[in-house]
Amino acid sequence: MTIHTGEKPFSCSVCEKAFSRSGHLKRHMKVHTGEKPFSCSVCTKYFALSETLKKHMIIHTGGKPIRSSVCKQSFLLSGNLKEHTKIHTGEKAFSCSFCTKSFAFNGSFKKHMRVHTGEKPYRCSVCKRTCSQSSNLKKHMRIHTGEKPYRCSVCKKAFSQSGSLKAHMRIHTGEKPYRCNVCDKIFKWRSNFKSHECVGQQSSQLNDIQTEDNGEAEPPISSSAEHMETEANGEDNE
Repeated sequence: MTIHTGEKPFSCSVCEKAFSRSGHLKRHMKVHTGEKPFSCSVCTKYFALSETLKKHMIIHTGGKPIRSSVCKQSFLLSGNLKEHTKIHTGEKAFSCSFCTKSFAFNGSFKKHMRVHTGEKPYRCSVCKRTCSQSSNLKKHMRIHTGEKPYRCSVCKKAFSQSGSLKAHMRIHTGEKPYRCNVCDKIFKWRSNFKSHECVGQQSSQLNDIQTEDNGEAEPPISSSAEHMETEANGEDNE
């Protein structure tokens, strides 16, 4: 009956927190005693509550028992499902005070705020260059390591940046994605598009064009050097 009356006759002798049931008090006392009677049979970790152990065991079993009712995607924890549900509901609880953009996830909001604050918390251990995003630091590090994970499927040439590969592929495909909205002339390379005779009249057209990584690498203007790789210089393009 204490559930209905709100009565909490069981009080903790340490912090005086009160509970409606003796079992709840018993569980709570483990916070003070440090007792962890529930152990993982795989990695020997110990837990105060059986529910915590059950959640932990999912790491070993690989199970994802919580499923989205909309897209059927599965999650390990209820908190993860709650965050995922925002994709379906369109909820955007985090609003930027500078530009009124809003975000569903706190992590995305924090990344965005660095555009306004100029904060660059990620530092290269080699040259001390700083970046605002961890992904940009990862790309930059390839300058030092020489890693080139992006390979052309036609000529097998490798690149350190995905934008460099995307630009390189135009050599094989002949694609010319840049069109002047004044004279209708088309270009393979952005540098040629920006410098052509209608420059200054088609800036809005250029701004509309998005390239992967916000910074594609382009070959020199000289046509004889088109096959030369020009890697992105690690700029922290935001």
